Amino acid sequence: MLRIHLTGEDLARIRVADRPDPLWETVLSTHRFRDRRGTHVYGGWREGARRRLGALPGTLRALIPPTGYFPDFLNPPQAAESWDSGLDALRATPRRRLAAEISRLDPATPFHGWLRALAGGDREAVEQLATDLARYHRTALQADASVWARVHADVAADRAVRARDLMAGGAQGLLEGMRPVLRWNAPVLEAPYPVARDLHPGGRGLLLVPSFFCSRRPVTYADDGQTPVLVYPIEHTPPTPGSPTALPRLLGTTRARVLRCIGNGTTTGELARSAAVSPASASQHARVLRDAGLIHSTRRGSEVLHTLTPLGLELLR
Repeated sequence: MLRIHLTGEDLARIRVADRPDPLWETVLSTHRFRDRRGTHVYGGWREGARRRLGALPGTLRALIPPTGYFPDFLNPPQAAESWDSGLDALRATPRRRLAAEISRLDPATPFHGWLRALAGGDREAVEQLATDLARYHRTALQADASVWARVHADVAADRAVRARDLMAGGAQGLLEGMRPVLRWNAPVLEAPYPVARDLHPGGRGLLLVPSFFCSRRPVTYADDGQTPVLVYPIEHTPPTPGSPTALPRLLGTTRARVLRCIGNGTTTGELARSAAVSPASASQHARVLRDAGLIHSTRRGSEVLHTLTPLGLELLR
């Protein structure tokens, strides 16, 4: 069990990441690349990625075991700004930190010769890691534009849910709404974890990072001295197959108004009021927009929350 002890100052500084973190998603996707979990969510991506890539690069196999610990330096906070910023920060990892974090890996890890060079701060070894990580990211995640679009859509849908919980109930409401992935037993946030661990942010707050490729249980840095971060798995909705009649049905001023009203997230009832249509009509319009791949719908108790997909956002633009 992971237990995160949050003070009042931590609660005041809790945040939800505003987009997928490209390095966390890339590192965690290597687990899904090798396992068989979530066929309905990852199956199509996994088959395509294996076909394009063949096998996971040996450098990544050495640093990221199928389960358990992997070094914190693979996921620098600068990656939240951009992929390039994250990769530059990884390249700049101090030698002492490389050695300390690599020493925690299983001694029987393959590729040990390259690992020794990396632990010693060898620049060629560091650059090999950055090159292989970038190639894997490009080939496994970016080669199929629909995959990365779905990552963004699912994370945006989760973020919309969290934002509503935060507005309705503050930090307490946000954390209480994280069940069943996380359990909020004030002042402790609990989650399943491979080992027993207590984390004390001590007033630094907590960054919650919704992740598409994180599965079953959340992940955090191994070093308590790092920025307090909790990467958690999000709920996935199987993609709706496209309909050949969806686009013709989409045309019309009312439906365009509905799409605009969805904006940053709205329930069916709110949509009906803002678009000046009946609840039944709002539900029908939302269904057509969803079939066309323009919105994402997530059930939240008795309500359904609608958010724009990247395609829907581009259409409005």
